[in-house]
Amino acid sequence: MKIDHIAIAVNSVDEAVKEYKQALGIQEVEFETIESEGVRVAILHLKNSRIELMEPTRDDSPIKKFLTSRGEGLHHIALETDNIEGEVERMKGCGIRFLGDVRPGSRGTKVTFIHPKSLHGVLAELCYHPE
Repeated sequence: MKIDHIAIAVNSVDEAVKEYKQALGIQEVEFETIESEGVRVAILHLKNSRIELMEPTRDDSPIKKFLTSRGEGLHHIALETDNIEGEVERMKGCGIRFLGDVRPGSRGTKVTFIHPKSLHGVLAELCYHPE
């Protein structure tokens, strides 16, 4: 596995993108709305990874709930795997708990989330990028 991206919850993707582009000298940014998760994402490309800025698009979005209870900030780290279903089964055998099943994510990925209680308070996403 490797780190795929770091996700940050923000109130306004447009405002956050301006600040991140300036601070980090980032030129390439992609935008995507993921209706199933109720989130608009700005993907900031770094040399070896990405930062994803996430803004809720509706009140029942998990990101809206996060922002209401915790405010803006680090939401999760994403780990890329070549076999998401196999990793989920292996991890379940180790007692790792998940938040839902494997499902579609941004840019055609497959994703699932590891419950923060399984990783000492850190929400982690497993993701698989099909070729």
